Amino acid sequence: MDGVRVGKRVIGAQAPVTVGWENIPKVEGGPAKRLFFTWFQPVMLFALLAFWFYAPNSIAKASTAVAIGVGFKVLLLGLEWLAPRHDSWRLTWKELTSDLFYVGLGYTLLRVVDSYIGDGAIIKAVQHSFDWDKLSWFTSLPLLLQAFLISFVFDFGQYWMHRGMHNWHPLWIAHAPHHYITQLNINKGAVGNPVELFLIGLGVGGFFDFVPRAVLLAGAFGLAVGTYQHINVRFNSPRWWRFLFNTTEHHSVHHSQDFEASRSNYTSTWVIIDRMFGTCVDGEAELLGMEGGRPMSIGETMSFTFVEAWKSIKARFSPNAYPHVVPAE
Repeated sequence: MDGVRVGKRVIGAQAPVTVGWENIPKVEGGPAKRLFFTWFQPVMLFALLAFWFYAPNSIAKASTAVAIGVGFKVLLLGLEWLAPRHDSWRLTWKELTSDLFYVGLGYTLLRVVDSYIGDGAIIKAVQHSFDWDKLSWFTSLPLLLQAFLISFVFDFGQYWMHRGMHNWHPLWIAHAPHHYITQLNINKGAVGNPVELFLIGLGVGGFFDFVPRAVLLAGAFGLAVGTYQHINVRFNSPRWWRFLFNTTEHHSVHHSQDFEASRSNYTSTWVIIDRMFGTCVDGEAELLGMEGGRPMSIGETMSFTFVEAWKSIKARFSPNAYPHVVPAE
């Protein structure tokens, strides 16, 4: 397998990866179907932005955002069933049950932990040590500009956290279980070791005194763009969308069984950040996972980080004990 040169790297030398938008299949069918799958994503984004911009204060709150988020994912789950990108990614009852375990974990235990030691708690403690009134100018900016900056700053932090997870062993062993998923479906973003899910949620956005509506508008970018990372639906995304935003195609490359491909497309929303730092690869992959596509059980996912950390500690002090996992896929 020769692979394709992208910059200084060769993509697809170890596992199949389609490189280049011109080589990716398009949605086929009548004009109505092609129109729907071309403009669904932009229309949903602008509709959500308009909703949060004009919604009365009585409903512009976090509980509404949670309800919209759940409803949107149910809608996308229906699209996965009607128009799957790959038949090999079709959701089974076993997969769905496993995914819902991780979703439930995120809404319960991890949310409680985050309230005590997450970024919000850390930022609140730090804010008392500095004079942050100098940043009050931010809230005088136009609302949509505030929302864009919140989203972009948060995703910039996510980019470096995610990139660090692929290049620093202690972070890699937290992130590795997520790369054992062998298909993309709507809830696969929740699959991972609790340590990784906690770390990936950390951000720097809270250092600014954002107005609540700007936060909700910023959340619309995450919901109407980031959600598509893990989804089994093919879209004919407009060129400007693929240039600015992370897509299912981008994220499938990141989950490819090919080593070099997996070290690409780290952002959650704004793939233009990857373009800025030379880590963007436009393309897609169907064969996902690690160790040839070996799925990881819930039990192994929950314990992997701690077991590998213990092995690494033993290996450091006793070189003949256990080999440790190196940052790879």
